[in-house]
Amino acid sequence: MTTTPSTLQEGRLLPSVLLYRLCLPLLCLLFACGLWFSSTPRLAPFAIDHPRDPAALANDAEMLEPLFASDFASSTFQRHVHSSSIAALPDGGLISVWFAGSREGAADVDIRGARFDPASGDWGEEFKLISRATTERVLQRDIRKLGNPVIALAPDNRLWLFYVSVSLGGWAGSAINTIHSDDGGATWSQPRRLITSPFLNISTLVRNPPVFHADGSIGLPIYHEFLGKFAEYLYLCPEGRIIDKFRISRGSHSLQPTVVPLSEDSALALLRNSGVEHGKVLASFTSDRGQTWTDHVPVQPWNPNSAVAAISEGDGDILVVLNDLEDGRFRLTLYHTDASLKDWRKVSVLDEGPLPQEWVTEELFRRELQDSYTAVAEAEEETPAKLQALVQSAEKRGCRGGQRCTFKFEYPTLIRAPNGFFHLVYSWNNTLIKHVVFNSAWVEQQR
Repeated sequence: MTTTPSTLQEGRLLPSVLLYRLCLPLLCLLFACGLWFSSTPRLAPFAIDHPRDPAALANDAEMLEPLFASDFASSTFQRHVHSSSIAALPDGGLISVWFAGSREGAADVDIRGARFDPASGDWGEEFKLISRATTERVLQRDIRKLGNPVIALAPDNRLWLFYVSVSLGGWAGSAINTIHSDDGGATWSQPRRLITSPFLNISTLVRNPPVFHADGSIGLPIYHEFLGKFAEYLYLCPEGRIIDKFRISRGSHSLQPTVVPLSEDSALALLRNSGVEHGKVLASFTSDRGQTWTDHVPVQPWNPNSAVAAISEGDGDILVVLNDLEDGRFRLTLYHTDASLKDWRKVSVLDEGPLPQEWVTEELFRRELQDSYTAVAEAEEETPAKLQALVQSAEKRGCRGGQRCTFKFEYPTLIRAPNGFFHLVYSWNNTLIKHVVFNSAWVEQQR
């Protein structure tokens, strides 16, 4: 056969065509990977709450005089209450949220809340904020239970609420949902489910409030409980859409992170320790706005696998609230520490059972419960029927076998309001949500 010049040309080109066809998919993949990594967002600086001007503070009698007061945010005894959160509102008021039902994990659990009126200085009646049935109807999926609401006010005055729902299994089968309000909590958007994981979008929980970045973006500390326990930092745009997420910790025993910005670039994460190796809180740091975190290490003081709350005091130091016990949750204590977490000082015991032990008799439990309640709710009408309802509700959840009762002060959330006051809420014997307010002058007085 006679070979034409064109055939020879095609013969010469054939290897290069094959090479081109083989390499094209690889080149496309490399280009896509490069585009992905180059487009990974650099997080905006943290929005830092700078301390108030000393000259203005000198004229503010409220901040100069030590202040410490407490009250109850919730107003009914019939429900098991748990995992509260709190936010300061633009009008100077407060809103607190928690979950409540016949028991933790029950189908009748709702996300409930109450508002604090700055004019009257009182908490209003509690209300249902969102129910399991509403979440189920809007999301068009089976919802077995709700829990762990956290609330926060963004720099643009949008009020965000994140909460957990479970469609299958226990808490390890959870997902995070969100609603928001642009009128201070008077009306709310419909629930929206955050898609945080490609693995059936399960085993993602939230416990502590988000922090905000300078451009309004949201840093939400989350954690996982399926095939290990570890924490992550979920980064969302100001409208609440997920941009990225970053691993805070690894392993099988760190969860429920609380994040405290220290500067525009750095932050601290304190984590609940569910392992047996340490009875201490775990700490991790970031210096690149939440994208990478150091290996977590145990820090003082003792903490028995329970939730921790922390906030910047405004001058670089940190306030931490936790159960400083080797076992049990019958004491809740406020600590002060420097940003390096090396210099811990006890400020005050905020709540404590009557004896330095976990279990007490039912008679002592009943007496101390009534005394503690009446000492706080001084303005309440203490009818015998009301106190009996309180005792029955608390005994149902805190007593075993008549002679073994335990006090529980747990799941704290701590915020710093724009006026400089610190507000703390926590579960008080799983029966009420207790609110404590104090200022820096009181902290300094205790130290």
